[in-house]
Amino acid sequence: MLEVIGSALWFILPAYAANATPVLAGGGRPLDRGRKLSDGEPIFGSGKTVRGLLAGIVTGSAVAIVQGILTNSCRWPLVGLLLALGALVGDLIGSFIKRRLHIPRGRPAPLLDQLDFLLVALLFASPLAVPSWQEIATLLIITPLIHLGTNAGAYALGLKKHPW
Repeated sequence: MLEVIGSALWFILPAYAANATPVLAGGGRPLDRGRKLSDGEPIFGSGKTVRGLLAGIVTGSAVAIVQGILTNSCRWPLVGLLLALGALVGDLIGSFIKRRLHIPRGRPAPLLDQLDFLLVALLFASPLAVPSWQEIATLLIITPLIHLGTNAGAYALGLKKHPW
């Protein structure tokens, strides 16, 4: 069981890194430039920024490059880039859905907040790499717990306004 958890975490590490980075390096110009849709809500909201997106892609890709070096895999950096990009697109999709449901920025949407980035990251990487069903099941179970734990830690460190 520990081997499955370890291999699942190793696989998804670029996505986790990409998803966490905007909390540290975000800010600046919003991706949607403040535009709103006909429902009166922003497309994504002010928390989704150009700098956060780019920093997430770079960080997730850097993690994957290191993984590629450690495993002697020239393909892994591309898989990691897809995982990182997928994680960030998944997070944007989650924000888009939350805005359509009129959930304000920073308010929780259980499971959507924890799984949007994971599911899209797996989808983006799937043309090149697919973890086993056991690893996917493990990620579906542990990612919400890790996400909640890291958010609580970021809140305690003053990096986030809310602990979720």
